[in-house]
Amino acid sequence: MLSLRNVAKTYPGVRALRGVRLELAAGEVHALLGENGAGKSTLIKIASGVVQPDPGAEIRIGGVVVEHATPRQIQELGVAVVYQNPTLFAELSVAENLLFGEDGAVISWRGRAAAARALLARIGAELDVERPVKDLRMAEKQLLEIARALGRKARVLILDEPTASLSQQDADRLLDLVEKLRAEGVAILYITHRLEEVLRLADRFTVLRDGAYIGTYPRSEVDRARLIQLMAGRDLAEMFPKVRVPLGETVLDTRALCHEPSGVDNISLSVRRGEILGLAGLVGAGRTEFARVLFGLSPATSGAILIDGKPVAIRTVGDALAQGLAYVPEDRKEHGVVEALPIAENISLPILRRLAGVWLEEPREEQLAAELSARLGVKAASIYVAAGTLSGGNQQKVALARWLATKPRVLILDEPTQGIDVGAKAEIHRIMGELVKEGLAIILISSELPELLGLADRIAVLRRGHLAGILSAEEASREAVLHLALEDNAS
Repeated sequence: MLSLRNVAKTYPGVRALRGVRLELAAGEVHALLGENGAGKSTLIKIASGVVQPDPGAEIRIGGVVVEHATPRQIQELGVAVVYQNPTLFAELSVAENLLFGEDGAVISWRGRAAAARALLARIGAELDVERPVKDLRMAEKQLLEIARALGRKARVLILDEPTASLSQQDADRLLDLVEKLRAEGVAILYITHRLEEVLRLADRFTVLRDGAYIGTYPRSEVDRARLIQLMAGRDLAEMFPKVRVPLGETVLDTRALCHEPSGVDNISLSVRRGEILGLAGLVGAGRTEFARVLFGLSPATSGAILIDGKPVAIRTVGDALAQGLAYVPEDRKEHGVVEALPIAENISLPILRRLAGVWLEEPREEQLAAELSARLGVKAASIYVAAGTLSGGNQQKVALARWLATKPRVLILDEPTQGIDVGAKAEIHRIMGELVKEGLAIILISSELPELLGLADRIAVLRRGHLAGILSAEEASREAVLHLALEDNAS
């Protein structure tokens, strides 16, 4: 259905792709894998007509040779791309988005509504076709994008990180849909950093590394460890190297902490110097809400927070910073980095008062940014490039550097490796190990159980805003964590 051979792409000073090939058959789920910067996005743009390859490439769609095609022409040949961030018209209805651009001189709203319902029924989506898209959840928008592609007679569906912003339940439903579409003969190119998804779905795997084609492998020849090694070009069999350090005194202690509006209810736990305390739980369990209470974003309505055994009042972010707390939030795009600002200015934002006299001392800002960037291994041409030009993993390092600049004693990391590749994950894990060696206390919120099981000294499991239990590293297992997380449902 889709054939790419000898694909190369060169930008000024950068060779983004070289010698890449990929064959996608009808009724196949084909995983395209690689670290950030491997060339996956460039290849998708070439396949969809957004970017033209260098001379010498051969592209075939349904056996037809394609040269210098526009995105519209590619779409007419039956190729559709569903991006991580849906490209929908927020103010239009579900039906209007589904059928936007359809030919027809006479508009039959009743007919369009019926056609929209039929498309949604095909993928098992129950949506009100008159509902504005702006009111939909992310999972519903993803389904709408897929339905729209199928409505345009797509025979090749390219899914780019389709579950990155979905809950586990919504992600499972989307994976079920992918399997259904495969059975119907749709050719699906699936791009994700979530290896467990492609190990479930994919028939074949194509791996890119640094813009080069590494190989294509059938499912029978790969497992998780093998895929990681192929993507990284180095042995990452031990993805979660737990650094064992002597634990110090208790730094942070919460007692019956509550925030009624967000459902945080009666949480009592502590974290010690040199400790990584994992926070586990299902979506909606209250992990991020608890972190926001600690950091003064949602001040506690009752209960107590103790630092070094002494009660403190944390009503604002300023209070939290003054007590030595730092928080790297889940959504790095919205709250982690300011994409338009240079790396140096991103890092110095929380400590501008410390750096500034009458005027901001630029040499001090530059020195701080350079030191932290080097320490965390930020890959960038200089500290003056905009943060938005960096890969996801490097943006996360800049967000981490920003809060390390405050010299915290307790660092709260909310999904620090979400949406970044395996190599960048390993780097973040390495940095965490170095920080606990220095005596920092870390609270790690993660939806990836292997990450928590591999890194945490203890795991606190939240359920519906409550503390369901705390497991030591020796007690912790996937089964034990899930038992606590699901206990209400099991009873």
